[in-house]
Amino acid sequence: MNKLWLIIKREYLVRVRKKSFLIITILAPLAFATITFGMGFLSAYMVKNSTKKILVKDDSGIFKKYYKQNKGNIYTFADQPIEELEKTYQNQGYDLLTYIPVYNDNSEKLKVKYYSPKKPGLATLGKIENDIGKSFKEYKIEKSNLDRQILDQLYVDVSLENAEAVGNGGDKTGKISLIISTALAFVMGFLLYMVIFIFGTQVMRSVMEEKINRIVEIIISSVKPFQLMLGKVIGVGAVGLTQLFIWIIFIPVILSLASMFFGQVPQNGGMMGMESQINPEDLKQFPINMIIHEFFSLNWALILPSFILFFLGGYFMYSSLFAAVGTAIGDDQGESQSLIWPITVPVIFAMIIMFNSIENPDSQLAVFGSIFPLFSPIVMPARLPFDPPLWQVILSLILLILTCILFIWISAKIYRSGILMYGKKLSVKDMIKMTFSRK
Repeated sequence: MNKLWLIIKREYLVRVRKKSFLIITILAPLAFATITFGMGFLSAYMVKNSTKKILVKDDSGIFKKYYKQNKGNIYTFADQPIEELEKTYQNQGYDLLTYIPVYNDNSEKLKVKYYSPKKPGLATLGKIENDIGKSFKEYKIEKSNLDRQILDQLYVDVSLENAEAVGNGGDKTGKISLIISTALAFVMGFLLYMVIFIFGTQVMRSVMEEKINRIVEIIISSVKPFQLMLGKVIGVGAVGLTQLFIWIIFIPVILSLASMFFGQVPQNGGMMGMESQINPEDLKQFPINMIIHEFFSLNWALILPSFILFFLGGYFMYSSLFAAVGTAIGDDQGESQSLIWPITVPVIFAMIIMFNSIENPDSQLAVFGSIFPLFSPIVMPARLPFDPPLWQVILSLILLILTCILFIWISAKIYRSGILMYGKKLSVKDMIKMTFSRK
């Protein structure tokens, strides 16, 4: 046990004392803030540059009369013949020329032509179609002699209300709890996804370096291979936890300081994928005290302990596999790519299932993904904010722990046999033989 502690201490201190650790630990929050604001400013720049100057020849007269200029495309109407405009619109600085023919009131379709030397984006064409369509809708409403006030009264603002939440004194609409749960689920699932890849590959590289440099020959003479592998996994994991703890403290602080200098955090700068799950407009209807209240009303007694257990289980399970892959590499470190894919494929599938679980936390795919041990470290934490049945959480943890023990045992056998094999890349067949050998 004392030797195991010495290995853990060495693996931890060697990495923590490196300048690269300090640089990455400090720069990562700065990079996160830079990316957040950068995405917001880039999005604003793209919106600004997506605005097109469009010259319109409107023979129907409808678009010119009923269109109301907004922040989108800039339309300029011309009366010259279309043949003449086609020759001169580019020299006048316009991006497109649009021709609207005379409209037949009995027609349900309108074929509008556009002229452009380059291929415009689909979003640009869709915006033009939408602008023209709205104008013709206004024309038809006016021609039908329909009362605008009556038409406006036909629209009903529907607000879904969770009856069970009202009865239990919870959130009256249920939407705020759903928004918070969705955001928390995405963060926890994505965090575990990153931890498995980043720190799992660190374990693999550590094993590869010691094997290639022959340092392991000296180490193995003093400790058992299993102790060495377990010490590496725990030591590197402790480094990861240290970085995560520092990031959790520094990222909100840096974002707050950055927002003081550059304004509010851009709405468009969120994590990829969150935009499709959460509408920022929904948050505006709730005061901050309600959001805070609902945040602390979540079942943290289940979420926090379960998240830590899935975090540790997923890390140990996949890191042990990465360690086994590290022993299978020959003198060329590039050989690891062909052996990593069996490990990365389940992680990628788990990430895909996680997105489905956030949208449908009780679907069959979500339940299966949260219980299946190779997927559960990522999928189940994403389901925790949605209060899955307790038996599913317990079953998932039991299967994860048993699978983790099995994979550590398999990896230890491969590690023990492959750590001293030099100059040869182990195949999957060789690793299977090592697993079932009696040594």
